[in-house]
Amino acid sequence: MKTTPKDTGKENVLRDADSPDPKGLPEVHGYDFNKGVNYDKLLESYLTTGFQATHLAKAIELIKQMRKDKCTIYLGYTSNMVSSGLRDIFRFLVEHKMVDVLVTTAGGIEEDIIKCIKPFFIGDFTLDGKTLREQGINRAGNVLIPNSRYCAFEDFFIPLIKTMAEEQRKTGKVFSPSDLILRLGKTINNKDSIYYWAYKNNIPVFCPALTDGSMGDMFYFYSYENPDFKIDDIQDIRKLHDITIQAKKTGLIILGGGVVKHHILNSNMMRNGADYAVYINTAQEFDGSDAGARPDEAVSWGKILPGAQSIKVFGDATILFPLIVAKTFAQEVKK
Repeated sequence: MKTTPKDTGKENVLRDADSPDPKGLPEVHGYDFNKGVNYDKLLESYLTTGFQATHLAKAIELIKQMRKDKCTIYLGYTSNMVSSGLRDIFRFLVEHKMVDVLVTTAGGIEEDIIKCIKPFFIGDFTLDGKTLREQGINRAGNVLIPNSRYCAFEDFFIPLIKTMAEEQRKTGKVFSPSDLILRLGKTINNKDSIYYWAYKNNIPVFCPALTDGSMGDMFYFYSYENPDFKIDDIQDIRKLHDITIQAKKTGLIILGGGVVKHHILNSNMMRNGADYAVYINTAQEFDGSDAGARPDEAVSWGKILPGAQSIKVFGDATILFPLIVAKTFAQEVKK
């Protein structure tokens, strides 16, 4: 019998029509709003929703497992997240001793302190840069930061480093960045501050890019009159690596990329890799950047163990991380 185009098309389209279903895999289902609005159940339904919803649900399960296994938990976040309201989420975690090590950038330190002095504001992504410059307002996405905030920070910061410089001259002690950060938290003495609670709870905070921000500007100006004042990074890299090597298990929660992500991963290479890792960022891997790399790339470097449980969630941490905390850490706190 002669084969028609229809027969050929049908054969190709319906090929393997009788093949068995995959075994052991969950079916795809979303949330049924006919059952009312239950936010716990809604988030649980993400596990079978698919796409990044399923990755988010898996991240929640991994963090629960980190806690169950009593991992040393590393929380890394970029400075823009402290510019946002995530700062209050981080403060909650440090206040309740739910993380063991913090790693951030200069802005992630100074903006927490600045917010203790005066607030930031919600603006718009489309506001004109030239106009804002004329008004003395800095824009980080749709967050507005009047330049007066940095002037107020200078008034707070310079007396502090003058005191530390005088201590250094008298005692010979050279401070590390983590020493400075905990001193900032102690001095600001404000319960809204991440680093106040880090100081109170003796949680180390590492900032490998301490000079990449307003603090760097202040160090620059201050150094002309006080060239003998020193901050020693080597103390901190030793302290961080010692914590990592001695940890029985490590769990990584890394929001964003850049130096924060790499600093945590590189430290875990010292112990041949982390046991758990959760990444949340919007970066892609096509350009070879560490920011965009998926966890399996870190396995190749010995930064995550080959048998580790890990997940990358592609998305905005300001949306995703509060949901994660709501389903993990926050449920452990008694009201």
